[in-house]
Amino acid sequence: MFDREKWAEIFDTIGKNKLRTVLTGFSVFWGIFMLIILLGGGRGLRNGFEYDFRNTAVNSINIWGGQTSVPWQGLPVNRDIRLTMQDLEAIRHGIPGLEHISGEYRLWRGRSQLNYGENYGNFTIKGIQPEYRMLEQQTVIAGRFINEVDLADARKVIVIAEDAQESLFKDEDPLHKWLQVNGIPFEVVGIYQFESGGRGQNQSSSVFIPLTTAQRVFNAHNDVDRIAFSFSESTLAGSKMAEQRAIGILAQRHRFDPADERALWVGNNLENAETFGQVFNGISAFLWIIGIGTIIAGIVGVSNIMLIVVKERTREIGVRKALGATPANVVGQVLLEAIFVTGLAGYFGLVCGVGLLEWLSGVIPPSEMFRQPEVDLTIALYALALLVAAGTFAGWIPARRAAAIRPIEALRDE
Repeated sequence: MFDREKWAEIFDTIGKNKLRTVLTGFSVFWGIFMLIILLGGGRGLRNGFEYDFRNTAVNSINIWGGQTSVPWQGLPVNRDIRLTMQDLEAIRHGIPGLEHISGEYRLWRGRSQLNYGENYGNFTIKGIQPEYRMLEQQTVIAGRFINEVDLADARKVIVIAEDAQESLFKDEDPLHKWLQVNGIPFEVVGIYQFESGGRGQNQSSSVFIPLTTAQRVFNAHNDVDRIAFSFSESTLAGSKMAEQRAIGILAQRHRFDPADERALWVGNNLENAETFGQVFNGISAFLWIIGIGTIIAGIVGVSNIMLIVVKERTREIGVRKALGATPANVVGQVLLEAIFVTGLAGYFGLVCGVGLLEWLSGVIPPSEMFRQPEVDLTIALYALALLVAAGTFAGWIPARRAAAIRPIEALRDE
């Protein structure tokens, strides 16, 4: 394989047909380049989805109140289902294997104003319970999170994020300072890490206050907007059982049909993760098919070009065989040329594809839809192995044809 004369002959042949060699190699280059780009793009989509779930307990369920759409036990349709603390406690004691549970109440169901001195900012204000942190997994970088004492005493304390700190306090340390929440003073007891690129570059963070404080100070009475809980059974079947159990408990308490899909809005994170995982697996398989199809098209082009090369060199091959060249020598010569062209072109396609993905990763701002397109080393090695195999296949048929040439017939070839 490392015969100097053989390689000199290969380079001489390539040098005599530069344009043809470049065009042949480009088809392979483009195939592997597109495979890397497609797989990297698919991985970027998956990374965006997985990052969006980074702070959420996957084995968790979220429930919001809705409006009934069917009559039940003599009650009319279009009844509002308002969740309460009693519903939360019923779920807490009614679902086996429940790990953490928290209610959530949003002030005025949307964004509210915070101010410190003359600095103002609009943020989503959520009344929550301490276990909320186990469900959403905020990273506290200074101070502390809402605790049980805050909840029991309905303290006017607040946990803000880095963007709220920058907007309201500038360079001042916000811990134990008092800011106004819709005109009511709250003490800042903690700061958590927040990344603004989640659902839009201009999205502001949420700020957290004790749920009991939100209910008492802002006249929420005993209501909650959302009940979130996690469970120990981290299987899809187990999550569906927990979901149906929670719906059954609430249906009995509020007297609505458990099959009424509009009475409650339910988000099963484990089911969503399973569904999206299947979708992305399907996307990955589709991208592999497209990429491999592109490579095959390039390999077919290489094979056709090598057939032309064998046809053009019929007399030369005949002379070599007449001088004692074995069929193995002829086959090896053609195979090496095909493997060299496909391997070199494929290597450049691989390098250019990975380089473009690295550039895109640095240029495109990360979001929940697309994040850090990349191709891991395993896939790159698979692609390289695919190239070697494809190059061998591309040269095999022309090589067999060259080996079958009879010297006497080759010498008569015009």
